[in-house]
Amino acid sequence: MITNKGYFAQLPKEIKQGFSELNIGHHLRKAHITKLSGYSCLAVFQLIFLLVFQYPNWFRAFTSKKAPDLPCKDTVYRFLKMPTYNWRCFLLSLSREMVRLIKPLTTEKGVTAFIIDDSVYSRNRSKAVELLANVFDHSSHRYLKGFQLLTLGWTDSSTFIPVDFALMRSAKKENRLQKMDESIDKRTSGYKRRVEAMQKKPEVVSSLLDHALNQGILAEYVLMDSSFTQAPLIQSITDKGLDVIGMVKPLKQRYQYNGKQLTLKELYQKAKPAMGKKDVLGAIHVKLGNGIPV
Repeated sequence: MITNKGYFAQLPKEIKQGFSELNIGHHLRKAHITKLSGYSCLAVFQLIFLLVFQYPNWFRAFTSKKAPDLPCKDTVYRFLKMPTYNWRCFLLSLSREMVRLIKPLTTEKGVTAFIIDDSVYSRNRSKAVELLANVFDHSSHRYLKGFQLLTLGWTDSSTFIPVDFALMRSAKKENRLQKMDESIDKRTSGYKRRVEAMQKKPEVVSSLLDHALNQGILAEYVLMDSSFTQAPLIQSITDKGLDVIGMVKPLKQRYQYNGKQLTLKELYQKAKPAMGKKDVLGAIHVKLGNGIPV
């Protein structure tokens, strides 16, 4: 006879070992992601995690042969919608543990950095999602329904670990499609997430860095592209004791060089070739409008 084991007792060996080594249950409890009865939060979390590898969507999972061993659909949706669960705390705690585990594997000369970037989180088929908006996708050069996904990651030049994220609503009023549900308890993590989605990106970037630093996740630099490399945000980051490496684009911004205010194009003409360095075409030392040397 074959023993009818529970679905969660049949996790793939590699995933089961990973969940155990990373102590996922501890991080869930630390973020107050718990239940009083029924399937445990760890069991539901494992199901959602495995869905990525086993089924294309929830419908296929609940109509498969393993459906009798799965919790009902309402259990999963309540778990995902619960506004009191602090998923930010969970991700930060797990990321800190990952950084601690891989640090002994890298050399002391390795450079550590935070990476900031944004991308489009598409919800093109949605209609009633809270704070839904039309956002411009720079890859396809067209507007999509969804959010701007602002992501903060950590790297030691060999490994990338996601640390924190924020879903941002479009800043333009004409692109906003749905409002926020005002009935949500204002003390919950879910409400704070919704308020954060309506803030300006530089403010949220600064907050994401504060969350990581407060958790003890440290780095030497902050890497970002031209959409973030602005003087006010650079000032905010340097005040935290971090240096910025960022791309720049030709805007109205001026740079102080030998007492003159120059544009980016004029700086290219002044920059001196870096002798002996193949990857550096030229270098120049200037100051931003707020006096920060770059």
